[in-house]
Amino acid sequence: QVQLVESGGGLVQPGGSLRLSCAASGSIFSTYAMGWYHQAPGKQREVVAHITSGGNTNYADSVKGRFTISRDNAKNTVYLQMNSLKPEDTAVYYCNAARFLESYWGQGTQVTVSS
Repeated sequence: QVQLVESGGGLVQPGGSLRLSCAASGSIFSTYAMGWYHQAPGKQREVVAHITSGGNTNYADSVKGRFTISRDNAKNTVYLQMNSLKPEDTAVYYCNAARFLESYWGQGTQVTVSS
């Protein structure tokens, strides 16, 4: 079992930055691939960024060059640095941990980009 707790969401103006954190507990964090997903009202949840247990990263085209995913295995935490935020980035952001057939989700944190 893995428990995930996201934090760092909030209201930010267009062009601003936020850093999301996802703290994990309950199992060997370093063996899990970690991902950030977002879900806007009326839309499906979709992947934003992903980092493997080995540190390889992938990004959705819409956030490439603006968002950076990273992990600190010593702190059991994964981060999402979001820069140059746009109104269309507004969504609930969820953290996911996956390993083999296991998949765990956090409760989500709201990010609102508005002037």
